[in-house]
Amino acid sequence: MTLDFAVNDAPATSTATTTPAPNREKPTLPDAQTVTAVRHWTDWLFSFRVTRPPSLRFRSGEFVMIGLLGDNGKPLLRAYSIASPNWDDELEFYSIKVPDGPLTSKLQHIQVGDEIILRPKPVGTLVLDALLPGKRLWLLATGTGIAPFASLMRDPESYERYEQVVVMHTCRTADELAYGAELVEQLRDDPLLAEMYGEDFHKRLLYYPTTTREDSPRMGRITDNLASGKVFADLDLPPMDPEHDRAMICGSLAFNIDVKAVLEGFGLREGANSEPREFVVEKAFVGEGI
Repeated sequence: MTLDFAVNDAPATSTATTTPAPNREKPTLPDAQTVTAVRHWTDWLFSFRVTRPPSLRFRSGEFVMIGLLGDNGKPLLRAYSIASPNWDDELEFYSIKVPDGPLTSKLQHIQVGDEIILRPKPVGTLVLDALLPGKRLWLLATGTGIAPFASLMRDPESYERYEQVVVMHTCRTADELAYGAELVEQLRDDPLLAEMYGEDFHKRLLYYPTTTREDSPRMGRITDNLASGKVFADLDLPPMDPEHDRAMICGSLAFNIDVKAVLEGFGLREGANSEPREFVVEKAFVGEGI
């Protein structure tokens, strides 16, 4: 997920000078981390992994500022959700590609061995501590909004706190669902989680992908499938209620507002780190990228 924070200031530790240092082919990146893997899922979606700063500690679902040097030699940063769980030795990110985007027009061309800037100060509202205890956790996302949930799905603490984790992910076309679909499939066969929670662990992770512009086995917007009760019927689940159900929302601003209204219709209340309740929403997401 990409969020709408832009930082163009050079930090105090920047090595940029008016006179280039001798024998230096490229400027040294501040807070540099090395790219270890890149995968292009579609013409406009890609994921990548980078080294993790030894001192970085984060809660699954949080985001950090990452980026590259801009044309002016100053850091060009945006907030990206960490898609890897907090126990991972590396950090994974999932991004859109915007041809004219100040950052992603460059970021989409990174290769293994390249460096990016990563500011190790994680923050965010899509964390388990912002929710009250419950029975069922709903992760509701569109597009790259699934990134923080990729982190939470892989975190054993999610299954310690909830009996079921339900992932609803909606994209325009089926190929845009591939990142989440592959992740869920791998998790269902995860030997560690199966050892911790039994051979029936896969039944606790429910996946409900839908498309809005291309025909697929399941279609429709998350709001419509929730409000109509279709998702409950398809997954053989009871309708949401504030006693048992908790939810996280991540998508465009319009999506967040619409889903929030649906959840409030079920009696759920919005919470925060300082006041845990039945659902939380990431409010800083930019729908079309940067």
